[in-house]
Amino acid sequence: MIGNEINAAVNLLNQGQVVGIPTETVYGLAANGLNEKAVVSIFKIKNRPFFDPLILHFSDIESILEYVVELNPKALKLAQAFWPGPMTLLLKKNDKVPDIVTSGSALVAVRIPNHPLTLSLLEQLDYPLAAPSANPFGYISPTKAEHVEKQLGDLVPYILDGGDCQVGLESTIVDCSEAALKIKRLGGLSVQEIENCIGETIEIEISSGSNPSSPGQLDKHYAPKTPFLIVDDLETSILKFKDKKLAYLGFGEIADNDNLYILNLSQKSDLSEAAQNLFHYMRLLDQIGFDCILTMKVPEVDLGRAINDRIKRAAADFIHYK
Repeated sequence: MIGNEINAAVNLLNQGQVVGIPTETVYGLAANGLNEKAVVSIFKIKNRPFFDPLILHFSDIESILEYVVELNPKALKLAQAFWPGPMTLLLKKNDKVPDIVTSGSALVAVRIPNHPLTLSLLEQLDYPLAAPSANPFGYISPTKAEHVEKQLGDLVPYILDGGDCQVGLESTIVDCSEAALKIKRLGGLSVQEIENCIGETIEIEISSGSNPSSPGQLDKHYAPKTPFLIVDDLETSILKFKDKKLAYLGFGEIADNDNLYILNLSQKSDLSEAAQNLFHYMRLLDQIGFDCILTMKVPEVDLGRAINDRIKRAAADFIHYK
């Protein structure tokens, strides 16, 4: 059920159930982050592996301090600059955080989302919300309440409808557990903004594989079911797949082509607009029924780095498609 009644969401969460929540990044599948049984429900509904940690969501910085060992000066500076907003901090957790939330890690991912409905919801709870994206594991993240309802259906008793997500990419994750900060996931806050805030260059350490140190790091993620290919030359690829029904997810100026169904992430080459449209357009193309979706990387600057990261992970299983 989709609605905008915060009290309905509060009641379900207090009962240990899960609800869909809006954020500025993507919609989340939320449960009481201190209730291990409720957290297990998140993993089961998403079919998410238990080794992939979750993010805890809070309404304010003071609440976060109850669950972490410390918020060091750099972390505090970032928090004051960018929260509420699309940034997650990795910090050393204390014993109040269940191990299932962090997949056994000594670090916990925390953030304050920038969405009025969810902030109001969090203010009415005396616990943080554990909330990964509200989609089946590995599939395209949802940016509308209807996306959540369509892909998770009756598994989620209530979806709080906060409209379209304004950022459209998951949060940027910054590891603040040591003196030298590290970017663990590219996302809706650019690396340049973070570096400008703390006045130093930050190492980007994007790992992949089967033992992620933070959410959103697996090789395959955010993927459509339709073969999704990153190409270097569009015309060559059209000829290569001339017998197939093709779609193209493009960016900027795109010439008309009778052999392609085209969706443009941003005709004016605006990376913020492209980020907001990315998952929605991937989902639309996936539902139409093409043999293959072609795409090219966007400029590797600002949010373009995070967009390219999502494109690469979405295409991971299809690099050998013929």
